[in-house]
Amino acid sequence: MTRFATLPEMIAAQPHEAVALMAPARDPLPYGALAQLVRHTEQQLRAHGLARSDRVALVLENGPEMACAFVAVAAACTAAPLNPAYRGEEFAFYLSDLGAKALIVAQGSESAAIEAARGLGMLVLQLRADLAAPAGSFALHAAADPPARAQPATPDAAPAGATDVA
Repeated sequence: MTRFATLPEMIAAQPHEAVALMAPARDPLPYGALAQLVRHTEQQLRAHGLARSDRVALVLENGPEMACAFVAVAAACTAAPLNPAYRGEEFAFYLSDLGAKALIVAQGSESAAIEAARGLGMLVLQLRADLAAPAGSFALHAAADPPARAQPATPDAAPAGATDVA
C-alpha cells in the first residue's frame, strides 16, 4: 500500500480522468479537476492572508461542495468542520476555542456562525457552488464587511500534513 504525506500527493497519484466524486444530477468530478480545485482554493486562502498553520472553520450542509471544500481546505490549512445546527453561543465558543482565523459558509447563508465569527474579528468567506460544473465545484469569495486583514500569506514550504488537524 502506498503511503502519502499530503492530500495533494494522494490526489495527484490518482488517474486524472478517474472519478473522485459523484452526486445526483451532476457530472462526476475527476481527480484532475479535484487537484485543480485544491490548488485554486489554496491560492484563494493565501490571498486572504491564511497560512498553512491557520485554522479554518467550515459550516456547510452535507453535500458534494462540503466534501470538496473539506479536502481543499485541509490540503492548505487546518480544516475544522462545525455542525450547521449549532446555535450562536455554541459557534462563538467553538470558533474561539479552535482559534479559527476564518469561517467558510455557503453563499447566502444566514448561519449564526457568521455573527459569531464577526464578533471574534474573523474573516468570513462565502462558498459559491458552481452547479453547472462537475459535482463539488466551488469558488470562495469574501463576505461583505470583512475585518481588516494582514497581507497575503507567503506560501509555506510544505503543504498541510497529517499532523495539521484541529
